[in-house]
Amino acid sequence: MNIVEVALKMDSSQGLLAVMLLILTRAHGDSVTQTQGQVVLSEKDILTIHCNYSAAGYPALFWYVQYPGEGLQLLFRASKANEKGSSRGFEATYDKETTSFHLQKASVQASDSAVYYCALNDTVAETTEGAEHKL
Repeated sequence: MNIVEVALKMDSSQGLLAVMLLILTRAHGDSVTQTQGQVVLSEKDILTIHCNYSAAGYPALFWYVQYPGEGLQLLFRASKANEKGSSRGFEATYDKETTSFHLQKASVQASDSAVYYCALNDTVAETTEGAEHKL
């Protein structure tokens, strides 16, 4: 599984949200990529966190969130093209043509301060056994 880590922090002195991006990858030929850098937003702005993938086969795509002091939580997953995931005001659409699964929220708030992870898990079709999952 490849993970993109995004830390969303509240800057209380300026009322801004800062999104820090950090890419963690493993070498299995599959990858999740994202523009590196920092995104600064005001509260109630639209948030878009770009997540693109490269994988042989047909990956299941996931967004996870970890709020301060809490464990990792699944926001949602999508396992087929054009499937839309949504939870807590966040949403993402599995776009196989552009190999993307961008996370969006219409109006960010201080309570959205967290670490966000985009991940994939390949599923390779087999002839008689159904599907095989690769981690």
